[in-house]
Amino acid sequence: MASEKVPMLAEGHRKLETEVRQLKMFERPAVIEAIEVARAHGDLSENAEYHAAKERQGQIEAMISDMEDQLSRALVIDPTTLSGEKVVFGATVTLLDEDKKRVRYQLVGQVEANATNGRISYNSPLGRALIGRLVGEEVEVTTPSGEKYYEIQKLEFI
Repeated sequence: MASEKVPMLAEGHRKLETEVRQLKMFERPAVIEAIEVARAHGDLSENAEYHAAKERQGQIEAMISDMEDQLSRALVIDPTTLSGEKVVFGATVTLLDEDKKRVRYQLVGQVEANATNGRISYNSPLGRALIGRLVGEEVEVTTPSGEKYYEIQKLEFI
């Protein structure tokens, strides 16, 4: 696994911790119980319930491992402590698109990203295009639906 830091907001860190706790306390014991029940049915070679439960167990363990890795490398950032002229992780950016429509996004970690709630990953095409830019600059973003152009109108650290 990579050893580079994973930037995230405190909210994303809490969400990840909660998900790991949920998997360990509820999902893992439930799948172990499902394996035991399926094992009690006898011949494991043709037991679909057993194989499905073992597959689910593997998925849960992989998710726990991945989330714990992210938590161990987490770099929790509080946007209210940031300032400056350039767009950085945690900043909230107001943009004007080609159709003069105003959109507002906060650059967050992948765990917290939810574009419909105005939160985009700093690793997304738009996020990468915005990082390091100044208010008044125009950015061009290649999306699956074609080129998009935005003007950075406002930068906030909230």
